[in-house]
Amino acid sequence: MIHPTAIIDERAQIGKGVKIGAYAVIGREVTIGDACEIGHHAVIEGPTTMGEGNRIFPFAAIGLEPQDMKFHGEASRLEIGSGNLIREYVTLNRGSEAGGWVTRIGDQNWIMAYCHIAHDCLIGSNIIMANGTTLGGHVVVKDHATLGGMTGVHQFCRIGEYAMTGGQSMITQDITPYVIAVGNRAKLQGLNYVGLERKGFTPAQIEEINKIYRVFFMSGKTVENAVHQLRAELPPSEHLQRFVEFVESSQRGVCRPTG
Repeated sequence: MIHPTAIIDERAQIGKGVKIGAYAVIGREVTIGDACEIGHHAVIEGPTTMGEGNRIFPFAAIGLEPQDMKFHGEASRLEIGSGNLIREYVTLNRGSEAGGWVTRIGDQNWIMAYCHIAHDCLIGSNIIMANGTTLGGHVVVKDHATLGGMTGVHQFCRIGEYAMTGGQSMITQDITPYVIAVGNRAKLQGLNYVGLERKGFTPAQIEEINKIYRVFFMSGKTVENAVHQLRAELPPSEHLQRFVEFVESSQRGVCRPTG
């Protein structure tokens, strides 16, 4: 299942049932799990590890050194989970010293053509990154987020669970869970109602999240006071806890609605 023109270092670890296309290049510190497919002309350098069942399309560049002027060849790594779809010309960089030496990508993600994930990003699972999405260094994207085509995310920003960005959005502050953010610079447009419904949220759960949104963003209160009101008025729940933990840990501030 390995094309004779592929260049594979003898020290690379290749799992069972792996397919490697023509002219692909696999470096010496690469570990590829079972049943992965590596397209023709793809390049994977290391240290890079990936789990099972990943599909890497032609001309992707995986595990190359970070685009960081402070990087001088130190050992760093890229960790990729299982079941990811990584399309043409995607670039995934290894970590750097400032980010703990690791870029990490979870499971079952769709990373479409020409996307870039920079050094030290932490990407969860079940995420969609549409064509041309670019993440600066140290970005965190939580599970089930959807990033519209050509979205640009500033360094150190976070995208919360079940959030969505519109196409060509520029993200310079944290995007809280459950919302839609659109624009340059992005502003909130309300809850990601359709996305929540598609993910199986019940009407009662969506109404609870809508209450969280209204209190936090529409009351005009500070983060501290809005969180206090949320805890006083709403019963404890997974969704409230997720939202509160996100906003209380924000370093860049959270994106807010227009006006």
